[in-house]
Amino acid sequence: MHYFRSFALLFIFLILFLLFKLADIKAIVIFIAALLIAKEIVQVLFFLRLEKRVFQPIEALKSGVDEIAKGNYNVNIKCEMRNEIGMLVVAFNEMARKLEEGERIKTEYEDNRKALIANISHDLKTPITSIQGYIEAILDEDGIPQENKKRYLQIIHHNIVYMNELIDDLFLFAKLDMQKLHFQFEKVPIRAFMSDLTEEIGLELEERRVQFLYTDKMEQDLTVRLDGKRMHQALMNIVGNALKYGPEEGLVIKAELSKQGDFACFKLSDNGPGIPADKLPKIFDRFYRIDKERTKELMSTGLGLAIARELVEAHGGSIAASSEEGKGTCFTITLPFTE
Repeated sequence: MHYFRSFALLFIFLILFLLFKLADIKAIVIFIAALLIAKEIVQVLFFLRLEKRVFQPIEALKSGVDEIAKGNYNVNIKCEMRNEIGMLVVAFNEMARKLEEGERIKTEYEDNRKALIANISHDLKTPITSIQGYIEAILDEDGIPQENKKRYLQIIHHNIVYMNELIDDLFLFAKLDMQKLHFQFEKVPIRAFMSDLTEEIGLELEERRVQFLYTDKMEQDLTVRLDGKRMHQALMNIVGNALKYGPEEGLVIKAELSKQGDFACFKLSDNGPGIPADKLPKIFDRFYRIDKERTKELMSTGLGLAIARELVEAHGGSIAASSEEGKGTCFTITLPFTE
């Protein structure tokens, strides 16, 4: 293209030179020469415009494709043309953006998968090591006192229960993550459902000597679409979190049901130690623990709140937490009403 343009310009200059030399020739010759010069000028301008509007964008597209082939998706081609080439450039930029976003999600998912495997390995290794140690102690000690043997077996049983809970949580979370968990949604009157559920929670907490208070602030019994079993599990995971991190004595858990616009709002609050502000945004992350030493059972799967969030969101709802150190934590679940 550049060679052709140079040749055209050289040809124009040559014609001009000849015109000056042959100024005494008839007017028709000069007219023909002028037409030839005009033709070449128009042709040069046409190719200049063609290069700007077509060849340069296509060259930029080729370079962009080469970058994407190398794995570099951070490509953005500038083109101010509003013709078909410009539309092609816009489509290419959108494709590159989606590829970059897809690569980011893929990388993030891979990092989460590696972290998940590392956490599972760590969480299973701890109780297995404990079980192995106490079993070896029982086998190695002759005439071990009965009270020691019983205590060892209780610890072994506690670790086995924990591993069983971890496996159940992992299985449930994997199903949620792959969207393969089966839900049995029904239209349920929310006041009646929460009344029955909180009564059941209250009886269980009473056995643990935990005070439980429930308040219904709704004026009419509107319906929501939910799976009773899964919602029960989500709420029990939140209650379980309060039991693990709450005080040994004097724990109070309050529940409140109210109407907030087009949503049923259910709050669960406690008088526990609260959650530091820097840790609050992470509590719904899988395997996240605020402070291992503060749990009375010493072990926690770290999946309870992550599962609760997944279950609530599967109902089309949302879950949030607010907390202040020394003043407890409040979890708020919102579920949309249905016709």
